Amino acid sequence: MVQILLVDDESYVTESLAATIPWETLGIEKVHQAASALAAIDVLEAYDIDILVTDIRMPGMTGLELIVEVNERWPHIRSLLLTGYADFEYAKKALQLKAFDYILKPVDDEEFFKCVSAAMDSLKEEWEAFDKVHQLQYSRRNDYGVLRTHLMHDLLLGRDLTVQKIKDKMSEYEIKLRTEHPASMLLIQLGKQFSDMDYHSVSLIEYAIGNIAEEVFAPDFHVWHCKAPHDCLIVLIEGNWHLFPERTVDEQNHFLRAAIETFRKNVSNYLKGEIYVTLTNWFHFPDELPKLYQTAIRSLYWNQQEETNPLLFIEEQTEQSHNSVKSLEGLYTHPTLTHLLESRQWEEAEAKVSRVFGKMEEAGYTREHLYELFISVTSAFMYTAHKQGRFITQMDQVGFDPLHAQKLVHSFPHLKEWIFSMMNKLKAEWSASEQSAKSYVVKQVQELIAQDKGQELSVKTIADQVYLHPVYLSKIYKAETGEGLGDYIIRMRMERALYLLKYSNKKIYEITTELGYQNPQYFSKMFKKHYGMTPHEFRDQ
Repeated sequence: MVQILLVDDESYVTESLAATIPWETLGIEKVHQAASALAAIDVLEAYDIDILVTDIRMPGMTGLELIVEVNERWPHIRSLLLTGYADFEYAKKALQLKAFDYILKPVDDEEFFKCVSAAMDSLKEEWEAFDKVHQLQYSRRNDYGVLRTHLMHDLLLGRDLTVQKIKDKMSEYEIKLRTEHPASMLLIQLGKQFSDMDYHSVSLIEYAIGNIAEEVFAPDFHVWHCKAPHDCLIVLIEGNWHLFPERTVDEQNHFLRAAIETFRKNVSNYLKGEIYVTLTNWFHFPDELPKLYQTAIRSLYWNQQEETNPLLFIEEQTEQSHNSVKSLEGLYTHPTLTHLLESRQWEEAEAKVSRVFGKMEEAGYTREHLYELFISVTSAFMYTAHKQGRFITQMDQVGFDPLHAQKLVHSFPHLKEWIFSMMNKLKAEWSASEQSAKSYVVKQVQELIAQDKGQELSVKTIADQVYLHPVYLSKIYKAETGEGLGDYIIRMRMERALYLLKYSNKKIYEITTELGYQNPQYFSKMFKKHYGMTPHEFRDQ
């Protein structure tokens, strides 16, 4: 909602403008008036004003001084100056203060309309720019992590990339590892202490484990970590030979294994849980990565199942079950199942899973392969559901109960039936959750206002706490609730005022200060506007 504030000590000027200008045609939904600069500041603090029209010569604070205050506290506001003096010095000062325009009295309605319309166009351009900047900033924060993960998955799953292409992408994503240098790989599986955590908590744990790895292995090693395709964490490690050129391979192994022990202990101490680590020998990066990854995955799976060895060293690579492992490669080729579900390509997603089941029937499968398929597909299901603000257990409790899940991974037909059933449920639930992200922001805002009871709050301070631009937040809130955020803050303040007047012995000026108002008269005016009586009248009744 666009709001305008008209300020002039000659009230007939603002009243005439408020009554004669076709504000709705301009796209302005609310017109405020003030008879002084100080009263204008109270209005500015109470409402989300977008355009200010002020006289220059007023008792006390002048219009020019008001614009100085507005520029410091509300720089997004477009300021228009009214004056009866065609004085170049005024025009010069207005330009210095970056006033949007300068209008001479007596005001011509047509000229005034043009000036305000131009200010509206300027605001719309700024809002569009804010939207673009916000989207870019949000994307950039997430892009590097996502891009690094995608590149890692491409390498792990053997996607055909040239060495130069890999080098270029690693440089672009600021990955410190170098191609054609010896590297080692750690696969990390969370222990049972983390098994009861929800998706968000596990994500935080995984994020913390990655940070611990970076801290522990530096500066001896360069580290690249992310979530692997097979529901575990992967850490690629490369010796920092530039800093330690004199080290032999044996010495490097000694430092690496000591660092891994420290890494495991730190995870246990800080995160209160165990991890299972599978460590490969040094290999040629990136050529040998896909093959070694498959070997490490098999070793990690059985090591974690048996819970006998929290740190497993792979000294030899084997081709055991190599052909049957390949039967699941179609699940990870592009486009991935996660991408198909996220983009609502339901038929393609079903066809992809059908092809995987067909390959498994042709090549043969073991319980490990069923378990791998279950984990991979359920990860895609969970990601899709959580992104829409839904817990997957709300759609299906059976498949995500550990006891029932064990039955699924023992039976090829049961697993197949359950996966296609879940796809149908996801498809049915998708449309209902499309607005959940914006609803979550609104819920955050309302909780912040409730916690602080409206004190010292403004659209800007709330926007800072939810990491959004004030203009963008106001648009979201208005679209979701139908009420302006500034109006909501005022309403909550008035409800708080009603409570304090009724159930406390605080004086009215104390309540005024507690609610963040500087002027008791303005507070009384706002209270009367909401409840039809002044605070004194309410307390005396």
